Amino acid sequence: MTQDQRAIGYGLGAVALWSTVATAFKWSLAEMRPIELISIASTVSWVFLGGLLLYQRQDRRMLLRGWGTALWAGMMNPVAYYLVLFAAYDLLPGQEAMAINYTWALALALLSVPLLGHRLTAGDMLSSLVSYFGVWVIATRGDIFNMAFESPTGVACALISTVIWALYWLLNRQDHRPPLVAQWQNFTVALPVLWALVAWQEGFHGYSTGALAGSIYVGLFEMGVSFVLWQMAVHRISRTSKISNLIFLSPPISLLLLHVVIGEPISLSTLWGLMAILAGLILQQVAARRDRRHHPTPLSDAG
Repeated sequence: MTQDQRAIGYGLGAVALWSTVATAFKWSLAEMRPIELISIASTVSWVFLGGLLLYQRQDRRMLLRGWGTALWAGMMNPVAYYLVLFAAYDLLPGQEAMAINYTWALALALLSVPLLGHRLTAGDMLSSLVSYFGVWVIATRGDIFNMAFESPTGVACALISTVIWALYWLLNRQDHRPPLVAQWQNFTVALPVLWALVAWQEGFHGYSTGALAGSIYVGLFEMGVSFVLWQMAVHRISRTSKISNLIFLSPPISLLLLHVVIGEPISLSTLWGLMAILAGLILQQVAARRDRRHHPTPLSDAG
């Protein structure tokens, strides 16, 4: 097996895990509040990542650096991002929250214009219009001429989560910490805040073993193993374009799992909206590759 084949295997493993997390979110949120789910999941992920650092015998000097960055980065991810995202999943059907969350790549492209001085191309604008039309279809549940959303707060939370996630990655462009160290430090900073919020909101409430297992699953696989697998894929692949399209496998699998495990009926408006969102994301990738060919930069990826 070649190095690229191994990298694609790691990427497929990460995508497979990401495809299951919408189901795990809804499973746990049926009994837990968002703050309870994020606190337990973050604790599990912190233990997993810390154990991995110990196993790798990470240089202690690396662990002592970068805490200034971790102070604000940890407040964005996991605290702000997952609190808003889980609120969206709590208020919306899982299929709707999941589909809208996939527009984070568009938020990244749009925010890079004022923050990084990037150009807003015709391809960017077209892809954004197509994808956000898909969001509108989902938000109105197919009644696109009706302004009365079923859950405006849920839709707003889903969209705000994409902005937080995009801002997190844009602001982290100058973060020189190793990814695994950065993730563990962020969770280290976040945990006292999360547990304080739990205590402020009257602590943990009773819930079933299944809900607890779901929160552990989220922490271990959504925040932990999938992150490691994707980092392994990115760092081993010869051209990132070979794995970037793998993410498009996740939404249909997520829809199927939500239907089979949670019992959510797959809404026709979600299907049409998701198709528009994915079409917009594909248009964005095509436009970005064409732009790189015509305006190559020393930092651009060969893909």
